Parts: sequence; structure tokens; C-alpha cells
Amino acid sequence: MRKIILLIIVSICILFVSVFIWPKFINPFNLDDTGSQIIFSIRLPRVIVSILMGSALGVSGAILQGLLRNPLADPYILGISSGATLTAAAGLIFGKIIFGLFTIPLLAFIGAISTGIAVGIMGYKRGGLLPERLLLAGIGIGFLFSSILMLLMSISADEGLKRAMLWIFGDLSMADWSLIPYGLIFIFAGFLLSIWRVKGLNALILGDEIAYSLGFSPFKERLILFISVGLMTASSVSLGGVVGFIGLLIPHIIRFFVGSDCRFLLPLSALVGGTFLCMADTIGRTIVSPTEIPAGIITAIIGAPYFLYLLRKREIMGV
Repeated sequence: MRKIILLIIVSICILFVSVFIWPKFINPFNLDDTGSQIIFSIRLPRVIVSILMGSALGVSGAILQGLLRNPLADPYILGISSGATLTAAAGLIFGKIIFGLFTIPLLAFIGAISTGIAVGIMGYKRGGLLPERLLLAGIGIGFLFSSILMLLMSISADEGLKRAMLWIFGDLSMADWSLIPYGLIFIFAGFLLSIWRVKGLNALILGDEIAYSLGFSPFKERLILFISVGLMTASSVSLGGVVGFIGLLIPHIIRFFVGSDCRFLLPLSALVGGTFLCMADTIGRTIVSPTEIPAGIITAIIGAPYFLYLLRKREIMGV
């Protein structure tokens, strides 16, 4: 309980700093018109979007690492992000803005959901969703879509290429209040699905035979959890692009605090994942201001060395 309280306090402090202190201090107790405009039109939407995206990726990573019993699993390993990236980048490269501000998020969401369905179909065999087939299908589709994306980028105009590159690396500068309700609905729906089946996820981590003996259907549990991961990952990518290492790193950090019980692992992965992305976005828009570094680059710079440190110093899921 002390560790959980500590995580909550640290998260609140980081969110406060992101909204009111960095990159320019704004006194929350003495807001003028300019300060209010900066807080409510620029900083607060970015903070909320980063919390939603980081939470979705953290929970999705925790689910997939248990679902596939693979310590290297993350939300992008199933190819969902590749589908979202391909459709969104195509819209940016060719300038097809049909629905205004919603065009790119809509294209990303459609691409992610379609890819998730395709991976699910290819991962289905002998009356169930097999972890190995899901993993291989996701990797294969990911490579295919990445190759198509590289082809599109190689023939695109310079302006479209720059916009696509920023989006691919997790650029949150286009965060807007109008996008938040839609992302919130799908991410919250996916999170509720995962919490609903949290006992089934705990059973699947122990193995299919034990799950059967405890009264759970591995196929049903995997299907529901796969749907929840698809909803959360698709919504996250549609809000701000591809942000790496959160789904891979955050669940391992939380396990060192509270263990592998998913009743605690999932909510805390959401809390810390959202906080971590918020911190990364704040650093990205501050460190070389006024130039902004995409949040996905910051998460990789921070996450990769720390993950290697954890791998060297501690045992990660038996590895």
C-alpha cells in the first residue's frame, strides 16, 4: 500500500509540473487571460491526451505480456500500430483531409481495428486463439505494412513526408479538446473489458490447463482481452501517433512494486504509463524550446537504457 501511495503522489506531482510549471511557470492561483489561454487551450489538452495514450499503452502491454506469456510483448507487437500508421501516414502524405481535424485520427483508428481483426482471424486455429499464431501474424503484418509505408514515404512530397514523420514518432502537438471524448470512450471501454476479465487473465498466465481447471475458457478470455487491447491501442495511436517502450517497460516496473497480480498490475500500469508519457511530452516541448521533440523519441531515449538496466540487474518474468 505504501508503494501504491508513493506512485500516486509522484504521478500527481508530475502532472502538476506539466500543466503549471514547464516550460514556463504559470501561477494557478493568479491566472490572467493569457495564462488561462495557455493552460486550457494548449497544455491541458496535451496532458489529457498523453495520460489517455500512456494509460492505454501501459495496460495493453501488461495484458499482452500475460496473454502471450512473453516478457517482450507490447501493444505494437501484434501489428495494430502498423495498420494505424500506414492509413494515417497515407492521409498525411497525400493530404486527404476529408473530415477536417478528425481525418487522421479516424484513418488511424480504422487501420488499427482492421489490422486487429486480420491478426485475430489468422491467429485462430483449432477452435481457439493461439498465442504463437497471434504473435507471428502480428509480426508478419507489421513487416508488410512497414514496407508499404516506406514505399509511400519514398514517393511523397517533402511537406507531407515531414508531417508523417512527426506523427509516426508520437507528436502530441496537435492534441485538441475535440478529440478527447472519442479517445476516452474507446480507451475506457477497453480498460473496463480488461478489468472485467482480470481473473481470467491471472488464470491464463498460469497456463491453459490451470485456467480450464479453474473454470475459465481460454478462448473466451483471450478473445475478450484481445478486443480490449485492440480498442485501447487503436485509440492511443489515433490520438497522437506511435509511442514506443511504454507498453514494454511500464508493466515490468509495476511488477517490481506490486507483483504480477493483474488486479493491481493493470490499474497501476495505467497510472504510471499515463504519467510517464506526460513527463516525456513535457521534456520534449521544453528541452530545446521553441523546437519540439516528439514524445515517442523521448520515451525511447529514456525507456531503452532503463529496460536494459532492469534486464541486467533483475529477473524479468523468469528471463
